[in-house]
Amino acid sequence: MLKNNKVNVRYGPSFDYPIKYIYRKINLPVKLIDKKENFRRIIDHKKNSGWIHISQLRKSKSLITISTKILFKKPTKYSKPLAKLDSGRLLLIKKCEKNWCNVNTDQFSGWVDNNNIWGNAE
Repeated sequence: MLKNNKVNVRYGPSFDYPIKYIYRKINLPVKLIDKKENFRRIIDHKKNSGWIHISQLRKSKSLITISTKILFKKPTKYSKPLAKLDSGRLLLIKKCEKNWCNVNTDQFSGWVDNNNIWGNAE
């Protein structure tokens, strides 16, 4: 995931390449699809891709909801619902087990099933 609130994405794996676009969302989940020296090629949930310097990435995990989800108190759909999460909500992963992830978002903490999410929920 992204380490800072402003991350430059480049056309190629060096600072010599021009900036393709800029992310302005800390903790945004990205998937690594290639690497060259200190740069990583990433892809995001909207299929945008480019090269980011390794210093701009963090090993922690996060995900984005692809559809409206319910945040539950325990990892079962029969437990108490805590919040409704709209599509596009950024969630920070504490841990995942089977088909559920324990996540934090704003003032809420609970469990979501890992259907219709984008990010690294392994």
